[in-house]
Amino acid sequence: MNAVIIAVLVMLILSLLRVNVVFALIAGAFAGGLSGGLSISEIIDAFSGGVGGGANIALSYALLGGFAITISYTGLPKWLVDIVLKAVSNKGDSRGKSLSKALIIFVILLIACFSQNLIPIHIAFIPLLIPPLLYIMNEFQIDRRLIACVLTFGLTAPYILLPVGFGQLFHQLLAENIEKSGLQMNVADITGTMVIPVAGMAVGLLVAIFISYRKPRVYKQEAIIEKNTDQTYTKRGIIYSFIAIIATVIIQIETGSMIFGALSGILVLYITGSVKWKEADSLLTQGMQMMAFIGFVMIAASGFAEVVAATGDVESLVKSAADLIGNNRSLGALLMLIVGLLVTMGIGSSFSTIPIIATIFVPLALELGFSPLATISLVGTAAALGDAGSPASDSTLGPTAGLNADGQHNHIWDSCVPTFLHYNIPLILFGWFAAMIL
Repeated sequence: MNAVIIAVLVMLILSLLRVNVVFALIAGAFAGGLSGGLSISEIIDAFSGGVGGGANIALSYALLGGFAITISYTGLPKWLVDIVLKAVSNKGDSRGKSLSKALIIFVILLIACFSQNLIPIHIAFIPLLIPPLLYIMNEFQIDRRLIACVLTFGLTAPYILLPVGFGQLFHQLLAENIEKSGLQMNVADITGTMVIPVAGMAVGLLVAIFISYRKPRVYKQEAIIEKNTDQTYTKRGIIYSFIAIIATVIIQIETGSMIFGALSGILVLYITGSVKWKEADSLLTQGMQMMAFIGFVMIAASGFAEVVAATGDVESLVKSAADLIGNNRSLGALLMLIVGLLVTMGIGSSFSTIPIIATIFVPLALELGFSPLATISLVGTAAALGDAGSPASDSTLGPTAGLNADGQHNHIWDSCVPTFLHYNIPLILFGWFAAMIL
């Protein structure tokens, strides 16, 4: 069996059995490496060499955690919660409660979508916004699996569809690799071709909201109350918090680095006196601990990806699928999407998947008679598949970091499984449909 399939299956099975994700990634890397013909020493060397690739993003998330805690210290999250409470107060009847729930879900969805384009801060908003809102969500008995689906939709659908912010990077990378593989295209064509696949994700989101997680779910309230009873805020602290956030966004956009963006925000809070120097060390340490899990998973995921790549079976998986397809367009579209799902789940990044699959899929799609627009849709959808639902994706790790602030949200069963079911399955179905009609 292909080493990529074995590695991904081992990682997913162990994760579903509630084995720590970092350990599952390491075990999956060894299983894939051994089945791919690598020796133990080669696996260790590849894994060790790969973990360095995750160091930058791990440090980024650690500093974002520190920034989130220092912002919380100023009372901004408590201020935001008070605003939301006023908006949903006096809603004693069932209709009023439903409207309040809808308002909370809409606000979270809107901010998540904006984090990919209008204010491209990615998951940095989650540790700022979600933990303080848990108290309100518990009051309304909102199922956190629903919020995980809402957050993941906002973190993925906008960059797949819109050529702005992170979407601009995704669309440019997609266009460059498709053209290198022999198909001349216009970047502007991508948005139109990805409308149908993203519509599938929208359907999945609606199913999550109105069917899967519509019923109330009870969570313990004590832990949240203890963390928020001592929070106070002043007008001065709120103003400086917004200045720090604006500085973070500007620096991150200008430098392209979340590390320097977070550092600039922290410095603003220190210089303005919003955070006391004597408390700086403990606050940063607390914030880094909050995001440490994401950092370690991303480091392990980089090592996993390096081992999988070293086996050479990523390319052979793509070629094997091409051999199975023959001249069957319908089967070809389906297999290309499934291979894209496996590769992204294994590599851990939609952006890293594009160069791997475009080289084979573009010539194959053209040979099978797919139109240029259908080819773009196939490659784009195949690359996007797996980002939602992967245990090692920041699109699931970010929501878990916020929703598990009180230890009542499981990463695999409450974030990964719901988002996998509601987004990857519709993406495959709607992506296949788009390929067949475009």
